[in-house]
Amino acid sequence: MIILGDAGINYYLGHRDTDLKKRLSKLPITLFCIHGNHEIRPQNIDTYVRSPMFGGTCMMEPQYRNIVFAVDGETYEFAGRKCIAIGGAYSVDKYYRLSVGYKWFADEQPDESTKRGVESALESMDYMVDVVLSHTCPHRYIPTEMFLPMIDQSTVDDSTERWLGEIESKLNYDMWLCGHYHTDKSIDKMRFMYKDIKPLEELLCHPQQHPQQP
Repeated sequence: MIILGDAGINYYLGHRDTDLKKRLSKLPITLFCIHGNHEIRPQNIDTYVRSPMFGGTCMMEPQYRNIVFAVDGETYEFAGRKCIAIGGAYSVDKYYRLSVGYKWFADEQPDESTKRGVESALESMDYMVDVVLSHTCPHRYIPTEMFLPMIDQSTVDDSTERWLGEIESKLNYDMWLCGHYHTDKSIDKMRFMYKDIKPLEELLCHPQQHPQQP
């Protein structure tokens, strides 16, 4: 199962995460997770190691081998298609979380080094890839109807979305799958998936069946 960010697995950094991982490790499937903005990057957890999986390099903990995180800029093969992972986003609830003592991670968005790594990977492929797996979306596809009314949008850092927009404008791709905005919709080749769960093969073979933009 591909989770497009905010898997809820590395948020509390204590026994609650461990208890969840123990339960998830009993599932008869592998969870392939894109980094979101409500979890620490696995590279910052000592127990994670790099491991070759799905044609690329993933981050995983040896005791929970069915829970793996993608590395930004790595390409993986699913359903016979080349998929690139691009995680991270800005948390609009950042200041609320900080005010009540909840976790917030300063490196939730891709830094310049990560961005350059993603761009270098795409350049090596002549900006041709079958599927993009990301947490947030390119700027022009932001579903503004999902904006929370209590959030002043002038305070929101949309630099990741603008960077993804630059990538999308020159990328030759078949489908872009993302999460983050708590909606299920499609527009052009962009598909937001929140509660919607579909086999990747079905998405690629029947793009016309996507839910349409409201």
